[in-house]
Amino acid sequence: MTSSSSPSQDTKRLAHAYPEGLRADALMEEDVAWSHEIDGERDGEQFDRSERAALRRVVGLSTELEDVTEVEYRQLRLERVVLVGVWTTGTAQDADNSLAELAALAETAGALVLDGVIQRRDKPDAATYIGSGKAAELRDIVLETGADTVICDGELSPGQLIQLEDVVKVKVIDRTALILDIFAQHAKSREGKAQVALAQMQYMLPRLRGWGQSLSRQMGGGRGGLATRGPGETKIETDRRRIREKMAKMRREIADMKTGREIKRQERRRNKVPSVAIAGYTNAGKSSLLNRLTGAGVLVENALFATLDPTVRRAETPSGRLYTLADTVGFVRHLPHHLVEAFRSTMEEVGDSDLILHVVDGSHPVPEEQLAAVREVIRDVGATDVPEIVVINKADAADPLVLQRLLRVEKRSIAVSARTGQGIQELLALIDNDLPRPSVEIEVLVPYTHGKLVARAHTEGEVISEEHTAEGTLLKVRVHEELAADLAPYTPVSAA
Repeated sequence: MTSSSSPSQDTKRLAHAYPEGLRADALMEEDVAWSHEIDGERDGEQFDRSERAALRRVVGLSTELEDVTEVEYRQLRLERVVLVGVWTTGTAQDADNSLAELAALAETAGALVLDGVIQRRDKPDAATYIGSGKAAELRDIVLETGADTVICDGELSPGQLIQLEDVVKVKVIDRTALILDIFAQHAKSREGKAQVALAQMQYMLPRLRGWGQSLSRQMGGGRGGLATRGPGETKIETDRRRIREKMAKMRREIADMKTGREIKRQERRRNKVPSVAIAGYTNAGKSSLLNRLTGAGVLVENALFATLDPTVRRAETPSGRLYTLADTVGFVRHLPHHLVEAFRSTMEEVGDSDLILHVVDGSHPVPEEQLAAVREVIRDVGATDVPEIVVINKADAADPLVLQRLLRVEKRSIAVSARTGQGIQELLALIDNDLPRPSVEIEVLVPYTHGKLVARAHTEGEVISEEHTAEGTLLKVRVHEELAADLAPYTPVSAA
């Protein structure tokens, strides 16, 4: 190993090169005192003062993608989930179908499903939903798959949620939280966002948790002194109070929005315009059917709850009668009651309609379950008295045996395909036949100076025949009592 020159040797060298009076100056002059051959190895790399003070870029730490192919192949890391179900009633196939639907919901929410397990029990365990032993087995599955979330196919109580998380050591959510998350992603309108926010707060209120200082008293309790008197609430109590205040505010906002929608509905009633509501299971093809019947241009996507906001469009029957067609939010099995309550004002479109088009997915393995789930919600919103037509959609992809079974069981049903147009004309004829008709049939001769009455007869009634004569327009129409009273003065003498 090579050693550097000693200080005494450097002094002797300087003394030999410079006179006595110049030694100090030479030592102060960096250019003379420093020798690259002698001092370079000892002092290492040298920097000027400006370089030492400047920011120096370290090469190789930047993560900026330089090649577009890297951008294409770099994917967003999805949440990795394991599904858990409890099979209490029905067949094993029913339990598998329920968990498959939960997997579709998880993928719609943006998760990557790694595994799914089902346990046969008489009822869910009160402590950990699946029991302590199965919870430990679930922990092993989570470790093996590298999952970071467990989704349970049911609504968990706050206690079940906490205890199952303590065992599996990862985040645990239930079916209700998953559906609320999907609704929060897909809500677009102001009313839809408010309804989802209200449902989320109703769900989270009993599930608030605190830890450590979050449970300590806030400015209160005891005799205290200055700045220690106060309400004495714990942090979690303060959070709950704030959530209740936000919920009250949200309910007022939804009520105000409901008023605006009620005004539009009253205007349609005043004009005697019949209304048809499209209801059905999520992803059954309601928006596709609306587009096919009216050309509404609503978003169509092969995903659960792709559209949440109700859409109302004007349509016309083959006989020329005007009516409104409303697309409503999709339903699902075990739809959270928070959502039913929050979306009640939107679902009133179903209850106030004159006819319900109940859309069911004909290609689904068990469409009867979809029918039962939707009818349960329709019953909750008080629309059981509204006439119903069962529209079996996706007939082009359905099993012919399933179609025959549904058409045989459901007496007022029709098989259609919104994608190909199969059966659409027959469906329009059914709508025309089932919509309520005006009660009064009248024949009038309306002078040409009263053209507004003729226009009202076309808009509000059903024109049977129309003839233009020298005296005016001879109409034979079926209208409501109010319009019949306005047309009565123009009844021809021969008809009278």
